[in-house]
Amino acid sequence: MKKPSIAEITKAIVAHPDNAAMRDCGYKPVFSAHPDASLLIIGQAPGIKAQLSEKPWNDKSGEQLRRWMGVDETVFYNERKVALVPMDFYFPGKGKSGDLPPRKGFAGRWHPAIFETLKNVRLTLLVGQYSQVYYLKKIPESQRARTLTETVRHYQNYLNQQLFPLPHPSPRNNIWKAKNPWFEEEVVPVLRQRVAALFMVQ
Repeated sequence: MKKPSIAEITKAIVAHPDNAAMRDCGYKPVFSAHPDASLLIIGQAPGIKAQLSEKPWNDKSGEQLRRWMGVDETVFYNERKVALVPMDFYFPGKGKSGDLPPRKGFAGRWHPAIFETLKNVRLTLLVGQYSQVYYLKKIPESQRARTLTETVRHYQNYLNQQLFPLPHPSPRNNIWKAKNPWFEEEVVPVLRQRVAALFMVQ
């Protein structure tokens, strides 16, 4: 049986009844995935600026993430290098303290088919708690940290599975970054090395 293409998956996402409200707003799914991509970034959900521009990570969070990675927009938005697949492909709306979380069940419905097309991925960045909770649940509990801070601090535990957990780069997390200077001092340099090495061999 022929596996669906990204274009076919995108059409199915748009047509799904759960996304009727998004269609009514004129929203399109915000993600990018190409079979050649060697780096996969799984984030949270697009903010309103990314949704309206139809460009993933097109905001301050994206600027910070690219700085952590040590890449510019030319590399980041080269779909043959980087796949950008959040836990929900639509802006979920505003809550009392920021954007609402990704919708439950969205990743489970659409990620498997998308990831079937990504055969060259050699490193996956899990950005923020939602992607980490979802994708690290398969790791034995004895090897998992209980909090995002501890997960990121012990990022080495996940590298053998080609996973690299990161905090969300939102400006709202500036307090967390101030309380955890080890992240910029110890983790970011390793992230940049991993990303650079990944693209050097292409």
